[in-house]
Amino acid sequence: MATTLLRTTVLTAAGIAATAGGIAGPAIAAHAAPTTGNTSVVADRKGHGERELDVRYEAQPNFYYCGPAAARNAISVLGKNIDVDAMAREMGTTENGTNSINDITPVLNKETGKTYKSVEISTPKANDKQTDTLRTDIVRTIDDGRAVVANIAGTATDTDGTTHSFEGGHYISVVGYRDNGHTVTIADSANPNTASYRMNIDNLADWIATRGYSTS
Repeated sequence: MATTLLRTTVLTAAGIAATAGGIAGPAIAAHAAPTTGNTSVVADRKGHGERELDVRYEAQPNFYYCGPAAARNAISVLGKNIDVDAMAREMGTTENGTNSINDITPVLNKETGKTYKSVEISTPKANDKQTDTLRTDIVRTIDDGRAVVANIAGTATDTDGTTHSFEGGHYISVVGYRDNGHTVTIADSANPNTASYRMNIDNLADWIATRGYSTS
């Protein structure tokens, strides 16, 4: 399996499996069930070292749309409602998933009218400098009223002790932070039952390791 941010990411349709189609074999993850309607995950507020954005959450409609769905949820904090199928076409998404965070960043630039860039954490585990850069990027982007989109892989534990496992890879949106960015809020399109959860920045950085994220 490649170890760069160019690895394909996709959830499988069978049960609760995930895979990076054509590159990685099956792995356990959350079931990507579709949902109807929008759910406001968090309310926009700022102050005391924290901010959370108002997300018009939608779950991904199929097993391979985690990239477009994460971008759609991220863009929704700006009050925009972009068609997820249109974004999937722009990203080159297929049943093998969305190939890279580099395919998502240009779409965020186009649809938001703002500048995003791709940042890679190329090492198998994030070091202190990479983690601090991620924290700074998240705080800056969210303070600008925008969300971060991250390509993750493996298993990570949230602040409630719940594990989230996507061994084949997945895309998520980071839509808030607390404690000056040491804890972040995630909008996850994989399952509307776990649409929002919080995670320590160290755990998130290690989750992104070998891949990358889109930030301002």
